[in-house]
Amino acid sequence: MTSQQQRHRLPTNLAGMRVTVVGLGRFGGGVGVTKWLCGQGATVTVSDKASADSLAESISQLADCDAVLHLGGHDEADFLTADLLVVNPAVGKDSPALFAAASSGVPRTSEINLFLQRCPAPVVGVTGSVGKSTTTAMIGEMLARRFTTHVGGNIGGSLLDALDDIRDDHVVVMELSSFQLEDLPLVGVSPRVAVVTNLQPNHLDRHGTMAAYADAKRNIFAYQGPEDVLVLNAADAALASWAADAPGKVEMFDPAGEPFELSVPGPHNQANAQAAYAAARQSGLSAGVDVDRGTAAKALLAFTGLPHRLQFVAERRGVRYVNDSKCTTPAGAIVALEAFEPGRCVIIVGGYDKGASFDEMGRAIAGRAKAVVAIGATREKILAAVAAAGKLGSSAICRADDLASAVSLAREHAERGDTVLLSPACASYGLFDNYEQRGRAFVDLVADS
Repeated sequence: MTSQQQRHRLPTNLAGMRVTVVGLGRFGGGVGVTKWLCGQGATVTVSDKASADSLAESISQLADCDAVLHLGGHDEADFLTADLLVVNPAVGKDSPALFAAASSGVPRTSEINLFLQRCPAPVVGVTGSVGKSTTTAMIGEMLARRFTTHVGGNIGGSLLDALDDIRDDHVVVMELSSFQLEDLPLVGVSPRVAVVTNLQPNHLDRHGTMAAYADAKRNIFAYQGPEDVLVLNAADAALASWAADAPGKVEMFDPAGEPFELSVPGPHNQANAQAAYAAARQSGLSAGVDVDRGTAAKALLAFTGLPHRLQFVAERRGVRYVNDSKCTTPAGAIVALEAFEPGRCVIIVGGYDKGASFDEMGRAIAGRAKAVVAIGATREKILAAVAAAGKLGSSAICRADDLASAVSLAREHAERGDTVLLSPACASYGLFDNYEQRGRAFVDLVADS
């Protein structure tokens, strides 16, 4: 079935429809859409390979929802007898049950697609390998000074429940991951204003190649109209060719443009601010509202950052502790390092292996960090990359079995005036359920020190 054929088959009225939600998730990723579907009068089945015990927190949030839960494995019948599948972005497209449903002509969609099809307000969508969460939040702060603004997507909870409160003169700002963008061809919808902060290797374990990863990202503008706007990073060579393929207008932002006064550290946040201002200005122009630089500057100065993104935790015996657990890419860790004085940062890295190269990050750590402590499945790869750069002594290249040991080792290497930075460059799987749990564990370990 082609994407165009699929779009024609997607129902708009879900009352009485048999809908299978594929993937409830331990982090509640399927909770919002399940509750919303029940509220629409659909007959909902939730299918997840994980056990009820591991999904207990998500299940507890569905106590007042009349959905059937089939957990601990997928029953193909739930896929073949459904009128519609709503697939969690975290579910791999190689699922045999999804193949069987597609072969039988059962249409599928996603929570983001359901929202974008129904949202009456213009949408600003933000993607990129690094900085998309902060850029999304910054745009939201700016636009909130001129419009009633709703912020969601990958940065927060479901916006489906807010649909009844969203009007056409409001603005919606959404962070969109490559996993979420993969499914936009099923509905042929892109945000009115699309922002791409940068493009670096990420999620290659899922997408396989950089080309496939980039193709998923490109969906953020693929279905725009001639009056829509694509905002691109003028300094990112990987994005240079995208402007020619934009169906609408293109706005380039200079990450090294006239700086804003910010409350969050690092040159990367100046780049985020430039992207956010370009997007907010374009969003305002499309509505006939001037989001001027003064308005943007006030919003940015008031913005104090997001949890787990270069979040200052505490100072202990003259050493500052910073939680950047949201960092799941080598490029992100490099950016985080650049926010601190060279030679004064002890960095904790490592986690699940997504297939990214650590060579460039290894050189950056060797050149800027005072010491490195690595954990998780990528520990040896990262330490080998650091050692290959030849700038850090062997005593400053450390391995730990868990985060508690890593924090203890980092503390031993840090002196008054130094910073201990958790910026893992990897996903948390294998050690923690998600980056938030990892970040909270770091905060607790610092508090107990």
